[in-house]
Amino acid sequence: MRVFIKFLLTLLLALGTWSYWWINHDLDLSGPTLDLSIEPGTTPRGVAQLSVDSGVQTSATLLYWWFRLSGQARMIKAGSYELEAGLTPYKLLSKLTRGEESLRSVTLVEGWTFRQVRAALLKEEQLRPDSKGLDDAAIMEKLGQSGRPPEGRFYPDTYTYAKGSSDLKLLLRANHAMNKHLAQAWQARTADSPLKTPDDLLVLASIVEKETGQANDRAMIASVFSNRLRLGMMLQTDPTVIYGLGERFDGNLRRRDLLSDTPWNTYTRAGLPPTPIAMPGKAALIAAAQPATSRALYFVARGDGSSQFSDNLDAHNRAVNKYQRGQ
Repeated sequence: MRVFIKFLLTLLLALGTWSYWWINHDLDLSGPTLDLSIEPGTTPRGVAQLSVDSGVQTSATLLYWWFRLSGQARMIKAGSYELEAGLTPYKLLSKLTRGEESLRSVTLVEGWTFRQVRAALLKEEQLRPDSKGLDDAAIMEKLGQSGRPPEGRFYPDTYTYAKGSSDLKLLLRANHAMNKHLAQAWQARTADSPLKTPDDLLVLASIVEKETGQANDRAMIASVFSNRLRLGMMLQTDPTVIYGLGERFDGNLRRRDLLSDTPWNTYTRAGLPPTPIAMPGKAALIAAAQPATSRALYFVARGDGSSQFSDNLDAHNRAVNKYQRGQ
């Protein structure tokens, strides 16, 4: 019995010594730096496996038991982490429990078109360009939105991402964010809204976004277009014409452009255009859902970024003469 106890103590001592060494020794990595992304709800065992899958050269089982026996497994935080040389199991767990994420960021701006969004993402050197070479339809299919146009479907905001993560993953987050904000705006719409669907709301919000010179005018601009929709009037908004012209637009909108029919020309076609023309922000979504109560049917730029609103054509013509022609 004494021999067995001595053997057991020796074994435990050896195991403890080896464990101490293993917890504090540098782990081999498959590259100079690794990116580890942990989604909310991932179990400690899942975190251990993700660590190995990302390039940490060790046993996932050993990592899991280290997380568990440390008593800190439940403190591991979701996030994106950058793992570098000199990483030990102890340092890895410390990084994960402290939430020491390594993130970059990119801003998608209100009023941008999807073409501008794609260009901005391609400039991000640390973002993996998985969308490169894909057309818009293929991108939407990758995002689970097959058959849906991408314009206006992504929420303008600043998004953080881990080095080496996919641009498609960031687009998916932006798409989910837009769906969320759109649903909230749709639920809060006024009872007399002329809009039939959430997509109608998104389209109108995109027009409001492009037409707004000053934030205070958003609700009135939305009111003008809502009133026109109720009456069956043409929206006659220049930004939709410009969008329909695409790369043909040279910065100068001419009369012939207003008469050149495209699906987005609201001078030649009644109702809302078939798709949004840009990414609307939260304020534009709210304005489209809850426009100001007014009888205004026209507006013209005053020249200082604000707009003059009119209830009838005579008043509008007077405003045009005053603010556009200086008469």
